[in-house]
Amino acid sequence: RWFTHFYVVSVLWNGFLLIRLFQAEFLGESLPSWIQHMHHALGRDSQSEDMGNEHFSALLVLLLLWLHSCRRLAECLWTSVFSSGVIHIVQYCFGLGYYIAVGSTVLCQVPTNVKNGKEFSVQICWYHIVGVVMYIWASLHQHRCLVILANLRKSRSGKVVSLSHSVPFGDWFESVSCPHYFAELLIYVSMAITLGIHNVTWWCVVMYVLFNQALAAVLCHEFYQKNFSSYPKHRKAFIPLV
Repeated sequence: RWFTHFYVVSVLWNGFLLIRLFQAEFLGESLPSWIQHMHHALGRDSQSEDMGNEHFSALLVLLLLWLHSCRRLAECLWTSVFSSGVIHIVQYCFGLGYYIAVGSTVLCQVPTNVKNGKEFSVQICWYHIVGVVMYIWASLHQHRCLVILANLRKSRSGKVVSLSHSVPFGDWFESVSCPHYFAELLIYVSMAITLGIHNVTWWCVVMYVLFNQALAAVLCHEFYQKNFSSYPKHRKAFIPLV
């Protein structure tokens, strides 16, 4: 239930970064000094020419990240039915820091001294289209899977009747135990593609998401197998066929 706090922070923080980057690119305003200091510490302001289409790519990924946070916040508030489970304080603090850091990571992919008075130009590349399509596809499936999980605890009228665990069926649940975790990984991969595929920093973020979601999925998969004797044996934990 307290995961809701993560998405509140993400919506506010990444929304703020999105607005500031939009103002910098389209209105010619300067980024805040603390962002420029962060760029300087990472060596990003030492570049003198545009590396491909980094400005538009970063703006697009920051928008996708913000939209993802908005959807997840809405699902936490109005879709999901949470049990009485608790979260460790260390995990809670780390989660808050993560959603602040991940948006800042996107922003730091944009060199601050590249424009040099030039007008911002939008150049849509093939990887933008592929990344956005993959993002929409994975987001739709994640939402469907979260609705399936929520409906296990609701009556047909939509009233919550139980907080116990049940075996989900439908959509990607037919292949894996935790398709919503798999969809989360695909969403971050889609952002890596949108950034142009070559961005090593964001692929490090993807690797973190992979290991984090895989661990959670394996634990959940083992829970299902232990508590439900008739649990489908063909289902994998996290990635289909793996």
